[in-house]
Amino acid sequence: MKKHNFNAGPSILPREVIEQTAQAVLDFNGSGLSILEISHRAKDFQPVLDEAVALFKELLGIPEGYSVLFLGGGASTQFCMVPYNFLNKKAAYLNTGVWAKKAMKEAKAFGEVVQVASSADTTYNYIPKNFVVPGDVDYFHYTSNNTIYGTEIRETPQVGDVRLICDMSSDIFSHPVDVAKYDCIYGGAQKNLAPAGVTFVIVKNDALNKVDRYIPTMLNYQTHVDGGSMFNTPPVLPIYTALQTLRWIKAQGGVEEMARRAKERADLLYSAIDSSKIFRPTIADEADRSYMNICFVMKDEYKELEADFMKYATENGMVGVKGHRSVGGFRASCYNALPLESVQALVKCMKDFENK
Repeated sequence: MKKHNFNAGPSILPREVIEQTAQAVLDFNGSGLSILEISHRAKDFQPVLDEAVALFKELLGIPEGYSVLFLGGGASTQFCMVPYNFLNKKAAYLNTGVWAKKAMKEAKAFGEVVQVASSADTTYNYIPKNFVVPGDVDYFHYTSNNTIYGTEIRETPQVGDVRLICDMSSDIFSHPVDVAKYDCIYGGAQKNLAPAGVTFVIVKNDALNKVDRYIPTMLNYQTHVDGGSMFNTPPVLPIYTALQTLRWIKAQGGVEEMARRAKERADLLYSAIDSSKIFRPTIADEADRSYMNICFVMKDEYKELEADFMKYATENGMVGVKGHRSVGGFRASCYNALPLESVQALVKCMKDFENK
């Protein structure tokens, strides 16, 4: 039976990317050695890093004056690296979910933090609107896609001259981004880019070295800009996989094509949920609905059927559709590598169950 991978992360990768990575694990670039055992300073690996950086810049249209870094530690480490490097006196944060809240908590250790708005009052099932960002903050931070709750900010917030910092862990490369408006964009790779183990950071070079505090060497972005992501041993294997994914995105038509596919998948699944007699969406406002993580539950009168549907879905090849424990119900993560065929299979599964 074909499996349809809706895992929220680590998540689906293009099949050809997995096969290329598997080959490199056996024999990297005809060297007779596995990529798992070569030196990161080997002459064959530097071109991998260089091409990955170049494709990052090409696919996202990153302007001059920015560096692309590949680091360890996950996006959670960035929650403290961001304020370490950018928060001099005061920063503004938008609280739209677990990860946004954790980022805000870390920032409070470095200066004043203003929460401009929050959707915690209704378990983060909407994106706050019409909030005001103070003009005197060092930056405004937000999380673009909320994997647990199924909300997404696809348009760059309009906050005047305030510089932006964004956690784009789960929707990077799924829609165009005007990088020039940001001082920093970061994210864990295990959603749309690579297996867990590498973190990407896009940082504006002249925004660095503006804080008064001492920054520990490994937590200083300048260290990694100067070292070309090679100050210490980088996560070689995930970087190699990221390169293969970036090549795949380019070959498929780039970020614009990824955006088209994301909308096509989301439109199909949300339409099925909205028209269902037994399911309902958790996010009411269509403008706030994530294209990456589509959350839904049983209507109240059919609540007792949740376990039955999970069993039915699993028996029909659906993997990873159980909702997060804080939301319940179901979650279909539809990242870039997920084929439309998988969403069609899930919709059929939902309709067949409903008919039963």
